[in-house]
Amino acid sequence: MRLLLLLLLCTSAFAAKPNIIIIFVDNFGNGDLGCFGSKLHRTPNVDRLAAEGTKFTSFYVASGVCTPSRASLMTGCYPCRLNMQASATGGAVLQPVAQKGLNPSEVTIAEVLKGAGYATMCVGKWHLGDQPEFLPTRQGFDDFFGIPYSDDMTKDKKPDLWPELPLMRGEKVIEAPADRDHLVKRCTEEAVRFIEAHQSGPFFLYLPHTMPGSTQHPFSSEKFRGKSANGEYGDSVEELDWSTGEIMAALKRLKLEETTLIVWTSDNGAVKRNPPQGSNAPYRGSGYDTSEGAMRMPCVMRWPGKIPAAAVNDALCSTMDMLPTLAALAETKPPQHKIDGHDIRPILFDAAGTKSPWDDDGFFFYRMEQLQAVRAGDWKLYLPLEGKFANLQRKREPVKLALYDVRHDVGEEHEVSAQHPEIVAKLTALAEKARADLGDVDRPGSGQREAGFIEKPMPLLP
Repeated sequence: MRLLLLLLLCTSAFAAKPNIIIIFVDNFGNGDLGCFGSKLHRTPNVDRLAAEGTKFTSFYVASGVCTPSRASLMTGCYPCRLNMQASATGGAVLQPVAQKGLNPSEVTIAEVLKGAGYATMCVGKWHLGDQPEFLPTRQGFDDFFGIPYSDDMTKDKKPDLWPELPLMRGEKVIEAPADRDHLVKRCTEEAVRFIEAHQSGPFFLYLPHTMPGSTQHPFSSEKFRGKSANGEYGDSVEELDWSTGEIMAALKRLKLEETTLIVWTSDNGAVKRNPPQGSNAPYRGSGYDTSEGAMRMPCVMRWPGKIPAAAVNDALCSTMDMLPTLAALAETKPPQHKIDGHDIRPILFDAAGTKSPWDDDGFFFYRMEQLQAVRAGDWKLYLPLEGKFANLQRKREPVKLALYDVRHDVGEEHEVSAQHPEIVAKLTALAEKARADLGDVDRPGSGQREAGFIEKPMPLLP
């Protein structure tokens, strides 16, 4: 009976193809939103999204750093499956004039939805390759407005190698260097224009915001500068909330609220800054590693009348689930090649809680090509490693096996491997299965595919 009710609910929810908006902010922690516990930041608009939708409290990105995280969102695959876990030079993310990029043969959310009749646009930070072959317009997006990589990758850091930070429209550089203070404001204006132009729908807006970003001093426009209780970081957070409010207001004005699914989340957790400003509370750790703080993201989804309002769902979900789930909502199919995400419509539409497919398959935590942890159900096992990648330069240090109940002990205060040897054995077996498929250090996986590669990349110039 329960399964029948879920099927009926899902069927009624799919009566019309929804408009879809994914807001994907940069280096933003779980504890930075009021609805997830922040006492410093004023985030009334995201808080309203949560009040009108569902908060997902076990929602993970597939990497603690942005290029691989974004690749996984776009394709529904682990970064190692795509060979997007590191740059061609061994770095953790793609840098300007990169030889590597997301392979054009991969199928993105935009390509899936475009094939189902959606208008598509990417507004913000791409970071999946800055060569023409790898730009959003070659990956299913009708248009692009934004920057091709992180806003902190500026010419002054590597004057002989990197061009000025380019602001692009489509495949043309329209400004260099980009005005970083006003990127959030300008991207918001572009996003609203896209919604207005395609209000007859269906449309897919991917809004990967550029802030708070990776710099020690996040940027914001004059209206927000110096106005928060948490310095430049807080100013940036509050401008991102304003941006969300502008999107929500446009949907209300155009009477699109009932027909639009909004997904709001981050590409990875807040990173260490001086002074520390971002918060990943209540989780341990910070961005760029495989901790809960790095990869367990704040996530809110709103679709009035479809996704339960004022609800909290703790089922294990991932950005990799977006592609198959959105494909189903758009009444089309995901790509035929292997992906890792799951269709989680029953979870989205069931406030009472539904078992996650990740509980059986296991969810894997990679730092670049190294498998470091696995979660299934309540449990996360940090694997024993003789040489764990301890930073983004692959500095190694030994670590011991550790098991935590991350559903109930979210701060990982109680290590319980000795009390649960059967859980350790189960998660260790899942880890070995992942190594065979996705690979590990010095061990290629049978399911890995090639990234895109350009022999002689050229800088993007006006």
